[in-house]
Amino acid sequence: MKKTDLYKSLSQKIDGRMKQAGTPERFAQGGTVDRKEQRKIDQAKGLIPFAVKLDAQLADTLRSQATARQLDLNALVDDLLRKGLAAA
Repeated sequence: MKKTDLYKSLSQKIDGRMKQAGTPERFAQGGTVDRKEQRKIDQAKGLIPFAVKLDAQLADTLRSQATARQLDLNALVDDLLRKGLAAA
């Protein structure tokens, strides 16, 4: 192998480890639950992942409302969707 191929292989190994490592605590604001544990907790609550694409301004508004109400984003979106569906 050439030296550049060795470095490329090493960088791919490092990238793979970084993707599996998870988010450091300083960025997760003290969250100590890893992904597998969180998935089990969510499944026990009956929650499923539901991905949607939102406008950036709407997402910012949702985040600011969540911090103002001291809720996490999932709880805020759940509350707003339930109110919207009940009104319809």
